[in-house]
Order: sequence, then structure tokens, then C-alpha cells
Amino acid sequence: MIKNIPGFLKLARAFDLFEEAAMLILTLCITIVACVGLLHVVVAVVRMVLSTGLEPTDPVLLQALFGMFFTVLIALEFKHSILVMPGGQAHSMARMRSVLLIGMMATVRKFIVLDLNGVNVQEMAALSGAVLALGIVYWLVRGKITQPLVDGSGSLLSSTDADH
Repeated sequence: MIKNIPGFLKLARAFDLFEEAAMLILTLCITIVACVGLLHVVVAVVRMVLSTGLEPTDPVLLQALFGMFFTVLIALEFKHSILVMPGGQAHSMARMRSVLLIGMMATVRKFIVLDLNGVNVQEMAALSGAVLALGIVYWLVRGKITQPLVDGSGSLLSSTDADH
């Protein structure tokens, strides 16, 4: 019925082109951010190895380093969520899982770089609640992935063979 509206298909195609262009631009931008972040991680690791050797003991340095690691991982996961190809419900579920993972990684990153001396109980409770809520929602929307059943020799089993 909506396809009968004059000009709807042209408008839909124009929006699809706009969406593809926006995703291309966002992908390029996030790739640049991830590359620059990775460069910062490499420079920080080299500086750490040169200054402390292979025994880094400064917790502040390690917190900063792992914070940079998570920043790059979040950027890469964000890029991955942009590149999920459209394809119906599977597309929206994949995108939702990706957004939930990004939220969990960002919250975990916050925990890692958190200075426990300067944090109050309310902030800690709020972050903990956020991680718990994101984890529960991710668990609820996760896809059922069935692993092939394999016997001890590596041969595939049918579901009836696995019951015996």
C-alpha cells in the first residue's frame, strides 16, 4: 500500500543512498580514530617498556594503558556495528547486540580507569547497576547458537545419537 504513494520508491532509494554514504563516512572516521588510538597504545607500550622494563608496577600507568586498549576495542566494535549489513530481524538483533557490547565495554573501561580513592558509593553502585542491566539485556537477546555434536573421534553425531 505504501509503495503506491507517488514518488515513494524514489525517496526510499535516495534515503538508502544517503544511509550508505553516511555509513561510509562514519566507517572512515571511526577507522581513523581506531588507527590513531592504536598508535597511542603502541607509543605508550614502547615508552613503558623503555622506562620500566618488563616489570611495570605503577597502577596509574597500567590503568591508563588498559584504558587506551579499551578505547581502541570500543572503536573497533563500533566500526563493526556500523558495517552490519541490513537483512531484516537478524540485522536489528545483530546491531542491538553490538550496541549492548559497546555499552558494556565502555562501562568496563570506566571501571578500569576509575580511581578508587576518589569514587563515591553512589557512582560505584550506578556503574555496577549499568553493567548488570546491560549484561541481563544482552543475555535476553543473545542468539541461540547450536554447536555441532561431536563424538570422541571427531565424527559428527545426530541429536538422537547424542542422547544415547
